[in-house]
Amino acid sequence: MATLPTIRLRLGLGLGPGLGLRPGLSGGTVRGGVAAPEVAPASALADDVPAPSIPIQINALQALCRQVFGFRLAMIALGAPFALARAGGQFGGWLVGGAVVFSFVGSYAMLRDWEVFGPLLIKYRTLMGVDLIFGSVLLLTASPDSALGYATVCTPLLAGLLYGWRGAGIFTAIQILLLAAAYSAWAERMASPASTLLISGFCVAAGIIGVTLRNLMFRFGAATQALSEANARLAVTDAVEGERARLAREMHDSVAKTLHGVAMAAEGLAQSADRMDPLTVKHQAGMVARSARRAAAESREILSDLRRQADYDTGGVVVADELAARLADFGQRTGIETAFHMVGGSASASAASPSPVPTVPHAVARHLLTIATEAMENSHRHAHASRVTVEFGLVGGVLRISVLDDGRGLPAGISLDDLRRAGHFGLVGMVERAAGIGARISIGRGRSAGGTEVRLELPAAALAPPRATGPHSLPPLAALPPLPPPIQL
Repeated sequence: MATLPTIRLRLGLGLGPGLGLRPGLSGGTVRGGVAAPEVAPASALADDVPAPSIPIQINALQALCRQVFGFRLAMIALGAPFALARAGGQFGGWLVGGAVVFSFVGSYAMLRDWEVFGPLLIKYRTLMGVDLIFGSVLLLTASPDSALGYATVCTPLLAGLLYGWRGAGIFTAIQILLLAAAYSAWAERMASPASTLLISGFCVAAGIIGVTLRNLMFRFGAATQALSEANARLAVTDAVEGERARLAREMHDSVAKTLHGVAMAAEGLAQSADRMDPLTVKHQAGMVARSARRAAAESREILSDLRRQADYDTGGVVVADELAARLADFGQRTGIETAFHMVGGSASASAASPSPVPTVPHAVARHLLTIATEAMENSHRHAHASRVTVEFGLVGGVLRISVLDDGRGLPAGISLDDLRRAGHFGLVGMVERAAGIGARISIGRGRSAGGTEVRLELPAAALAPPRATGPHSLPPLAALPPLPPPIQL
């Protein structure tokens, strides 16, 4: 089978006046066509970035804080034996042992369940003070030369991450005083104060680094939140525009055409009623009434579709049966010879053997059937075909619907932009419907001379509904009754 040329819908992304970058303007952001002033980069010693909500703080700081608590946990595990060995007396042993247990368990809890205990540590700063007291007991017992001396660097770093400049300054000063007290207690056994001074310098640097990282993460979190809000607004706008385009397609493919036929029939009936016999007038009036009822039924179908929720877990539609019924109705109305062929196997749900073609969710089936019906109507109205063939089936893991006719075909050089400018939205709506369900549509020369083929292909994997998780599943929705035939002029 020859490959069909595909009519592609060109979607342009244009920028209106004042929304693009002007040449010659460097630096800053252009808003409304005017260059915004450049903002000086924030200094590392600038004021604290305003703290966002607690959940954002928890998410922004969790990776850094967990690494700090992991390092602190390792230092406590290495230094605890020295502290326990140097504890004097029974009371000292219990005190040091309690401090080891509290510090170790607290660090492990923060490392493992930061999302649970992190908000408490941010909200209640006294918890950091209590932890600092137990840490000072271990430091005074094990000396600054032990691994516990390096664990003290974690306190200013955590204070900078969690509380900003003020918290970092307070806890850094207290930690340095505790280091000085520990050195005074162990001065006789320590060769020089160099290690204590080095750790004190680390504490100052750790506090500055903690605040800098805090401000950086909060700025990044605020930017991420603003981006998420902008994306949400764009998603809402896209949803509204998509719904407007969908309603326009529904109105074009159903109600608008039927009402146009009603208007033309009523106008013809009014002009020739005095020249026709009563039986003809009665027949024409009945056609107008049926078409009006058809328009009402189409309107109700559109409203029902708008109010229908997602139905991927409520069964689906046997598209083959519905497509065959629509083709038979089309042939009966128009007098055109029709044929329906299955490719790739039977799709009848009532067959004894399981069908290889899955049932299609209602939301997807509506688009598939509407595209196929529009292709049939185009074969009758525009192509003046004498035969229409519809093929349906699962071929190579792809659900395929082909509508072929032997009409006069598409004009040479036609494009969707030309059709849109001319006010013909049938093919445009077909392409938009196919894109909306992730299908590929090809419109081009058919297999007969001068004919047209509309081929719609949708991956079968996209039709597999997820398994229902609830204890009960809703029965499939009943198929809608066939609409009254449109008026024939």
